[in-house]
Amino acid sequence: MTRHSQVDGTIAGREAQRLRVWQALSAAALLVMGGIHVFLVLQGFGGLLGTLFVLNGIGGLVLAIAIVAAPRRFLPVVSVLSLLFLVGTLLGLLIALTPAGLLGIHEQIDGQLVPTTLVVESLGALVLVATTILAFRGRRSG
Repeated sequence: MTRHSQVDGTIAGREAQRLRVWQALSAAALLVMGGIHVFLVLQGFGGLLGTLFVLNGIGGLVLAIAIVAAPRRFLPVVSVLSLLFLVGTLLGLLIALTPAGLLGIHEQIDGQLVPTTLVVESLGALVLVATTILAFRGRRSG
């Protein structure tokens, strides 16, 4: 093995390790987001909102598993889907906070876990953007 290929192998190894860390952070963000919604259902949120929250919890769990278990060639797709899911959830909350509401649902900024959810989903979106960039970068180089 030449010195050049040893350096490339080391760099590729570090990038793969960095990607695994971001995958784990992304999975954690998806689990926390989904967990918040399931917790709210257990606290009494029902009806359409409760159903959407349960689906969000299931989706967060499925995507968290997918983002850590997906073969590297599928990781860009999984990370984009996860990012869209999380950002869609965040946008749904932001729209529900407006006077128009969302599907007849009106939320208040001081509602149960609303500030926490805004922080978790905003940070989760940033984490998933980084993961997506690294996944596409790895796909190009690998």
